[in-house]
Amino acid sequence: MAEARNIEVVPESYSYVFNPYREAVVNVRPGDRVTIHTNDAFESRIQSKDDLPGKALATAKFLNPQTGPIFVEGAEPGDTLAVRIESIEPTRDFAVSAMIPYFGGLTSTTMTRTLQEPLPEKVWVWDLIEDGSKIKNDDLGVTLDWDPFMGTLAVAPDLEAISALAPGPFGGNMDVPDVRPGNTVFLPVWNEGALFYTGDCHARQGQGELCGVALEITSKVTVVFDVIKGKAIEWPRIESEHRIMVVGSARPMEDAARIANTELILWLEEEHGYDRWDAYQLLTQAGGLYVGNMVDTTYSLVASIEKKYLPGSG
Repeated sequence: MAEARNIEVVPESYSYVFNPYREAVVNVRPGDRVTIHTNDAFESRIQSKDDLPGKALATAKFLNPQTGPIFVEGAEPGDTLAVRIESIEPTRDFAVSAMIPYFGGLTSTTMTRTLQEPLPEKVWVWDLIEDGSKIKNDDLGVTLDWDPFMGTLAVAPDLEAISALAPGPFGGNMDVPDVRPGNTVFLPVWNEGALFYTGDCHARQGQGELCGVALEITSKVTVVFDVIKGKAIEWPRIESEHRIMVVGSARPMEDAARIANTELILWLEEEHGYDRWDAYQLLTQAGGLYVGNMVDTTYSLVASIEKKYLPGSG
């Protein structure tokens, strides 16, 4: 077995779609420790409170730039790509959030049209303080913990290129806080090499990403890949120290919940020895469910169960 390598990926350009036809930026092997530099969702165009989105983003044809694809040797259609997130480090000392006209969870949008006037544009700048362990906004007078995760983590879908603003079975722009250091994300593979993309780092975010914009920050994320041969999954899975989880993305939101819970029941049945209907009962009484995002092209919900309920957990 070849010795694991440390590989750093500094992109020369970004992708704005999860694209099976884009040339890989690097080839890596399972077990390699790969540090990936990412831009923020706004291409770093918003730097201050005066950089209102209408002007700062006026010439941005696309948003949510992605680093990738990364070709993982040995990954083939029908396999599962395991992505263990080791660390996320900021590459600047501030994050930004904003209200954008006709975007967000509590306003008329292009996909939920009404005659409502747009909400006003506004930008908040949050500064990293206390050696990067806290993030503070002076206007709110609030200090929060640095609690980073990758808003976007994906493999290239089969056949078509899909907007980097979208979540789906391939992962994508899920905006799920459990895509975080210490956790492993499992993604289905449709293409040789899996063709992995990531970006859209968040310094932190509340569940739902209510206004549509988390604490957006540039970063470098370090991951280790593994390939699980001959194991096909349908939707992204996440494993933490204490929980197993499935992400479902759909509109309406209840369909996202149905996807996540159904896939989690099938996981409990196929790999953990539960009868299907017993697993249904278990999730009814002890399962978790939260909203990752309620603002993207489809909504992402996370169904979970604590590992203490898995057979053999002690």
